[in-house]
Amino acid sequence: MIKSIVSGAVVAAALAGAAAAAPSTPMSMSLSWLVSPTDGACRTDLDLAGHSGAVTPVTLVSDGDRLVLRFTKDDIPAQAFLPIRIDQKPYSNLMIRTADPKVGELILSPETQAALRKGATLNIAWLTDEPVSAPLPDLKSCGAQVATQTRARLAAEADAKARADADARAKAVSDAQLEAARAQQAAADDQRQRAAYQAQREQAQQEAARRQAAYVQQQQAQLDAERQAYLRRATPVYGSPYGDAYAQQPYDPRYGRQPYGSQGYGQGYGQGYGGRDDGW
Repeated sequence: MIKSIVSGAVVAAALAGAAAAAPSTPMSMSLSWLVSPTDGACRTDLDLAGHSGAVTPVTLVSDGDRLVLRFTKDDIPAQAFLPIRIDQKPYSNLMIRTADPKVGELILSPETQAALRKGATLNIAWLTDEPVSAPLPDLKSCGAQVATQTRARLAAEADAKARADADARAKAVSDAQLEAARAQQAAADDQRQRAAYQAQREQAQQEAARRQAAYVQQQQAQLDAERQAYLRRATPVYGSPYGDAYAQQPYDPRYGRQPYGSQGYGQGYGQGYGGRDDGW
């Protein structure tokens, strides 16, 4: 018996058509994968029957590019090449064990898929203790639907990826330009700060030099004024009894003259007053 994932109305119509066409046949060959693919894949469940009447379910799953026969069996090897028969002709295909150690997937080759689409009966000898078989449905509709959807999905994914890559490149260029502008602005700000600091430093140096020059000038003017005042005080009075010795300017370390009581002043004073030998 074949269990397709279709609505109840479709199944009823298909079964009614099959019964009208061949009432003595277990299942009509016209039943196709009239399903709407979901999640990029469609499936058909097949019930393989043996001579004893025992039924073993398997599932055909198609994504438009790959067709696998999924089954359940104990002691499945990790990988193996296993044969199936389509209209009594053997076809060997690679079997891979899934994450479930009791579930295997027989990846049907293009040759096997072509035979399935044209064949009438599927036979498997190794699935159970006895050979099992089932009539084959029409495998064209679902595969075509899924292939169309797969191509559309891949095209949409490629377009989305291209847009995302373009946006990422544009963002990278924009970020690089923004970073370069920020670096240029930072360099300009640093240069302006350096220039302002240098100008302030030069202005401070000029102000310090101006103040130093003003201070030196003030000190020199003060020294000149003190010198003039000193010279006026040291000018002799004409007719002084002290004679010419008094007219000698006293010593000052700033002007290089002798102080009062120096040799010149003492000699003149001694000669004029008691400096003689006559004892006056």
